[in-house]
Order: sequence, then C-alpha cells, then structure tokens
Amino acid sequence: MLPIAAVRKCLYCDKTLNGRADKKFCNDYCRNAYNNQLKSANSPMVRNINNALIKNRRILEAMLGEEKMVKQPKEKFLNQGFSFKYFTHHYTNQKGDTYVFCYEYGYLPLGHDWFLIVKRKEE
Repeated sequence: MLPIAAVRKCLYCDKTLNGRADKKFCNDYCRNAYNNQLKSANSPMVRNINNALIKNRRILEAMLGEEKMVKQPKEKFLNQGFSFKYFTHHYTNQKGDTYVFCYEYGYLPLGHDWFLIVKRKEE
C-alpha cells in the first residue's frame, strides 16, 4: 500500500494546492501578498532609516549626474531633503580625508558649507 501524499496549502490563503510538488502559493497575488507581509514585519524605525538612506543616495546620484566629481553647497543638499544623519559608511583615503557614503555615492566636507560629491569606482 502506498502512503497518502500530504495535502499542501497555500502559505498565504491556506487553499489546497494542485500542481508541482514544490508549489507554495496558489497564484501571484498570494505570493506577492505573502512577501509584502514579510517585508512589512520590519520595525517602523528600520523602514524609516532605509527610506532615508535610499533618499540620500538618490539625491547624491542626481547632484553628481554624469560627472566624476562635483562641488555643491550644503544649502542644495538641505533644499532637496538630504539628511546628514544617515549614511552607510566612512572611507578615509591616503591623504587622511574622510568621505561619508550612502552606498556607492559619497561626499567630502570641504569647509565653508561646501561638499565634494563622488561615486565609488566599481571593482
């Protein structure tokens, strides 16, 4: 006598699944809803910090444009909603200059409220 296969259920809506043995969801809606629910489980603080980092990166990317480096006043950063409080890491070069980065885009404080914006070279 053969063992009876276990009934598989959708991870989101709990409907019985038909088809492939490794199927987890009954349709794309359930798959998306399940994954969105997992992502929203992050605390609001983590979500807000991630959003601020992404916004800072977007602002640096836009200000740099196609240039290799560009100088911008602090006022331009602030007018676009840049938050100096959030960054991903620091980098100190051989001269001792410390750059502040949001992912691959960074800035170097130059003094008198001016900053040099750069993009890290791809490795």
